Formats: sequence, structure tokens, C-alpha cells
Amino acid sequence: MSKRDELIAKYAEHIKDKFGETPDMDLLTKVAIGLGPSIYNVDASKVSGSDDKELATVKNNFLIKKLGLQDGPKLMEGINAVMERYGSSERSKYRAVVYYMLAKHFKKESVYNK
Repeated sequence: MSKRDELIAKYAEHIKDKFGETPDMDLLTKVAIGLGPSIYNVDASKVSGSDDKELATVKNNFLIKKLGLQDGPKLMEGINAVMERYGSSERSKYRAVVYYMLAKHFKKESVYNK
């Protein structure tokens, strides 16, 4: 099993444990691949749910640039909803899991079907 496959399996466990959902493994794999080498970097692979600057980066770089969403209050509401569901007890949240859940939240899974 490759390192990437191990990480994707770990992300799938987080989705099951923290969100109570069975992950779409195809979508989760595409999200992880889309993140490139950052999934192997301890710091870059996680999102701090309490860091406003980091959440703004998620909004700008992922929701607006990658998913093509229009800026507005709904974006931060979506991010906050995902962060809340992930749980405040989990300080560092996996970026791939956050992006996967945001793609599902905004019904933008089709972005990864290209």
C-alpha cells in the first residue's frame, strides 16, 4: 500500500468517525490527489479551525478558485458548518477531509469529474 493510499484510508476513517458518513472513495481520492505533495507535509496537510487567516485561505484558494464559487457570506457559513461537524476536540483537521466535505456541502463534486 502506497503512502498516498494509507493517507486516503486515514481520511476515510475520519469521515466515518467525525461525520458519520460513508465516504465516496473516488471523490476522496481525487481531492487528495488534487492537494498534491501537501498531503505529505505535517503542517500543510492540516487546517486549523480556529485560525481566521487559514480559513480565509481555504475560502479563497479552494472555494473560490478551485470550486468556482462566488464570494459571499455563504462561503464562511459553509466552512464553519464543516468545522463544527468535524468537532472542536479535533484541533488539526485534515485538509483533504475538510475539502472533501466542503465539495459535498456546496454540491460541487462535479469539479473533480474532469
